[in-house]
Amino acid sequence: MKLAVSGKGGTGKTTLAAVLALLMGQRGRKVLAVDADPDANLAGCLGLPPFKMQQVQTVAHQARLIEERTGAQVRQYGQMFKLNPRVEDIAGTYAVEHAGVALLVLGAVEQGGDGCACPESVLLRALVADLVLRRDDALIMDMEAGVEHLGRATAQGVDAMLVVVEPGHAAIDCARRVMRMAADIGVTQLHLVANKVASNEDEAFVRAAFPEQSLLGIIPWSSEIIQADRSQSSVLQALPATTAARFELILAQLDTLAARGVEGSQPVV
Repeated sequence: MKLAVSGKGGTGKTTLAAVLALLMGQRGRKVLAVDADPDANLAGCLGLPPFKMQQVQTVAHQARLIEERTGAQVRQYGQMFKLNPRVEDIAGTYAVEHAGVALLVLGAVEQGGDGCACPESVLLRALVADLVLRRDDALIMDMEAGVEHLGRATAQGVDAMLVVVEPGHAAIDCARRVMRMAADIGVTQLHLVANKVASNEDEAFVRAAFPEQSLLGIIPWSSEIIQADRSQSSVLQALPATTAARFELILAQLDTLAARGVEGSQPVV
């Protein structure tokens, strides 16, 4: 199963990505979790201890690797470089293993505008395409608030995109933009997950904003998740049993949809 998780920063998309990855790891699956958000926080949610945190290397910051694979120097304009660099070994080299999950941190291009055709961007896009289209691992990508790392061809290899939304206009507006962009590049399985739901009014607010879209899951507001972040422990370990069950239900529904291979079906929650 290959999933992309997106949504406005602060809605809990990294929490969702981390918990799903950890649950898959507990079930014995070979899981690759990719942090594709420039504000990288997935390692903390997975509960990596300090010594493993020190082992994490951000791919976008590996100047020697980028120059070797693309044939161009980083942070310089007007160069010729390879558009299809070799990337198939990068995950195996740079991923850090913890709790049954291999974590790979992509990082972000530090120059140019959005979608710049620079060596760093070309390498990251090629790497994502390789992970999505060629690897057999269970793949979970914690995206930025958009689809920057996905191209049209790559999007066809993603089994589903989960868009996380909380009860607020800014999060809802962002979710709508993400869903439009994802549909534009060919993502056919789009699912909404409502997070930080503290009341029936919160749930009704989200449902009213997306009257034609059912919810894959509803996750209640949890002080334990905040405490897990402060203590730098695994978010899954911090969850109350009832909240963990909500995440397990989301994973079970995704497994069912993947087994059926039904495009566009929407579980009703």
